[in-house]
Amino acid sequence: MSHNLFNTRQTFTLANGKTGTLYSLKALETAGLGKISRLPVSIRIVLEAVLRNYDGKKISEAHIRQLANWQQNSPRTEEIPFVVARIVLQDFTGIPLLVDLATMRDAAAKMGRNPMIIEPLVPVDLVVDHSVQVDYYNSPDALRLNMELEFERNNERYKFMKWGMQAFDTFKVVPPGIGIVHQVNLEYLARGVLQKDGVYYPDTLVGTDSHTTMINGIGVVGWGVGGIEAEAGMLGQPVYFLTPDVVGVHLTGKLREGITATDLVLTVTELLRKHKVVGKFVEFFGAGTAALTLPDRATLANMAPEYGATMGFFPVDDVTLDYLRNTGRNDEEVDAFQAYFKAQGLYGIPEAGAIDYSSVIELDLNSIQPSLAGPKRPQDRVPLSEMKENFNTLFSKSVAENGFNQPAENLGKRYLTDLADLSGNVCIPIAGGGLQDQETAPAGTGTQSKHNTSTVTEIEMMDNRPTPSVRCETSGQMMPAVQLRHGDVLIAAITSCTNTSNPGVMLAAGLLAKKAVEAGLRVQPHIKTSLAPGSRVVTDYLTHSGLLPYLEQLGFRLVGYGCTTCIGNSGPLSAQIEDAILVHDLIAAAVLSGNRNFEARVHANIKANFLASPPLVVAFALAGRVNINLESEPLGTGRNGQSVYLKDIWPSSAEIHAAMKFAADPMVYRRLYSDLTRDLPLWNAISAPTGNQYHWDDSTYIARPPFFDDFSMTVGSVSDILNAKPLGIFGDSVTTDHISPAGSFKSSTPAGKYLQSKGVAIKDFNSYGARRGNHEVMIRGTFANVRIKNLMLPPNADGSRVEGGYTLYNGEQIAIYDAAMKYIAEGTPTVIFAGEEYGTGSSRDWAAKGTQLLGVKAVVAKSFERIHRSNLVGMGVLPLQFKGNDSVASLKLTGEETFNLTGIANFIKPQQDVMLTIKRRDGSTQQVALLLRIDTPVEVDYYRHGGILPYVLRELVTQ
Repeated sequence: MSHNLFNTRQTFTLANGKTGTLYSLKALETAGLGKISRLPVSIRIVLEAVLRNYDGKKISEAHIRQLANWQQNSPRTEEIPFVVARIVLQDFTGIPLLVDLATMRDAAAKMGRNPMIIEPLVPVDLVVDHSVQVDYYNSPDALRLNMELEFERNNERYKFMKWGMQAFDTFKVVPPGIGIVHQVNLEYLARGVLQKDGVYYPDTLVGTDSHTTMINGIGVVGWGVGGIEAEAGMLGQPVYFLTPDVVGVHLTGKLREGITATDLVLTVTELLRKHKVVGKFVEFFGAGTAALTLPDRATLANMAPEYGATMGFFPVDDVTLDYLRNTGRNDEEVDAFQAYFKAQGLYGIPEAGAIDYSSVIELDLNSIQPSLAGPKRPQDRVPLSEMKENFNTLFSKSVAENGFNQPAENLGKRYLTDLADLSGNVCIPIAGGGLQDQETAPAGTGTQSKHNTSTVTEIEMMDNRPTPSVRCETSGQMMPAVQLRHGDVLIAAITSCTNTSNPGVMLAAGLLAKKAVEAGLRVQPHIKTSLAPGSRVVTDYLTHSGLLPYLEQLGFRLVGYGCTTCIGNSGPLSAQIEDAILVHDLIAAAVLSGNRNFEARVHANIKANFLASPPLVVAFALAGRVNINLESEPLGTGRNGQSVYLKDIWPSSAEIHAAMKFAADPMVYRRLYSDLTRDLPLWNAISAPTGNQYHWDDSTYIARPPFFDDFSMTVGSVSDILNAKPLGIFGDSVTTDHISPAGSFKSSTPAGKYLQSKGVAIKDFNSYGARRGNHEVMIRGTFANVRIKNLMLPPNADGSRVEGGYTLYNGEQIAIYDAAMKYIAEGTPTVIFAGEEYGTGSSRDWAAKGTQLLGVKAVVAKSFERIHRSNLVGMGVLPLQFKGNDSVASLKLTGEETFNLTGIANFIKPQQDVMLTIKRRDGSTQQVALLLRIDTPVEVDYYRHGGILPYVLRELVTQ
């Protein structure tokens, strides 16, 4: 930080009268490098980092000139070497990253080098937020019991984290029970402006969660990357990316009464997905942007991965400063933040016409209406008034049309099941309990489940009949039988970083709950309700506002501080309900305030998943079903026998504003973040191993991966891929959840069989996410999502597609893992084919690592999501893209073909053509040109070295 290229190292005045040093963007413009003042603010902040970190080697004068001369719509062929100030991790992606670092230390030591050369060069914070599961709910002890189970399941992982804290100087851990990584980042980790040796510079980062973009809400440039890229960044590599287009979103007007930030977010997600902003920066500007609260901005920024952008950026202004003060940052920090951004000409929300954007999208905030999104993708917005029609229409539509492929006549059926009462007594239907008052289905259609005391009975829908009852065999208590229908809400979760960091929608949920309780409404006890705030601050302001008890009365009791339902840690439903879903193929629903609702993500057996604001989550829990029009139909019947409508209990803006004072106390933030281990006895009780190298044992959670087993300093040659077989052929929107699921798995899966062979009981399986430190589990879970559909398999008799991680090997249907191992043993390379948006979703490095370890040499898709494409390159797997109208369907690929990929031997260059030769069973061949999606020169180097990690290790060893 000591150069003075272009006379840019200059001083500026801080609020206290002292001076600081910065690298001046204005000086770049004075030096004639470009119209810097008209560049998008996000580009200017990246430019400052490139300028400040100039070293004449990794960052050259040419890099600075290229970015300073950014043009709105020029070809994007130049790469930016972006050196970030820090890195954040969540535990699902952070653990495998730490495993890799430990393995690299072993590899360095094996070559006779000091293992301490493997050390993060920038601060790294790992926030443990993905491991808590909702096993207990609607109980005063749910938080304690869930955390006790979390520590029991994850003790080995947490010991490993504690080893990492003592082994690496720059590696810190935020323990379980503190909050979600993005909210902790927003409320505590982010400092706005940093300084080193008197030089001030903006806070910038990358994170191993795609929703790292939430920090864009306070003007911090940062986005999600795979753990592979983050690891390279930690070890001194710039984060390389192609110079992006920047799409300006011009917000005008203001949100109407009763409209939430979530409604705005879902509208923007739908709008920008249609605009195709994948791989682009999005920057919000205009009077409507300036009028948004900081939490509303952060909510919009959080959803950038859902609308496909690299970032959803908000420039800094007075609203940003107020937020920093209200969340406990000290005056000196905030004053330096303001002084720096003003000195750089970066302060204030740009007005229309002030910036040269690649394109501009207009959105009038006054046009936003109450919305949800689902049932399978975040961009599929559904106006609240159309929820009933939407569900009922999709019920009988084909899967290809995003539907559920059910007979329309089944929509009106309901099914009786029995549950345990609150004391744990089994309740079974008895004669005289009301069943005789119902028209039951014909004899034989009642289905006895695997649970001896549970009966699931189908009856026709007759809302004018009395509710049947059951008697609990121990207590003798009469209870209503549970009636399950298609469209019933079985999970209602206030969860995830998107909304739980926003006091406006959280307080709105509390106010709605208060009015609902006062009106006499309640939530049916079979609905799994949960409250998983993004930080302890939320619990504090809900408590002090007096609203938490009302949420608790409706079942929304605190279950943990973590992602929970949004990441798939919703926990099990009751066995009887699970039986009813499976026996009758019920299209049950979950409503959650999260950001993702991909197939099988929320719960393996719940097929209709809708994203909604926290108050709407409460509302749909009260209604008990999603196929309802809450604008015209009542939520339920109140204590006076009158119908209660959503409009009767929806909080006003004035009521929400009056409660906001409880969420803006700086002392609360300082107290809760001053000591991260206070009040965490479970964490403090964990004893950790010590030493600079990890002592591997027979843990089924933490194992040394094979990435460096045959490591040498010699770089291998690049060869064509010949006589490859397809391991899978998939359709559009295959997500990283499909490729590398995070949730639970059965004993019959390859992962389940492996763990049982190691003596692990089925009850101790935990989840794929928690097992990410063990490659043996993770490669067996690759392409093992229960909803993934391999088009190589023949359709079922009814025309539907086989679901689950299967493929064809020599005509036999077997698990993808088993087939991959057979191909590896034969020396046969494999490829994957897919459609649009391959790799959408979380920045899961195991989606690429698992692909590589299965022996896959290339993935050919119609298009790729940004992070997963980069991760494939980082693991030495070729990403290739169909050109023009070519696709799996147009080429009539069945999986019986053999493939050659040529034109890559010995020499490759970014975005060249690669020839695909298709050899069919009848002896005919066809050649198709593919686009190589190795996009930058440094990615060529990564691929030649076999991936980022070997590249970085070779570089470190030779220094």
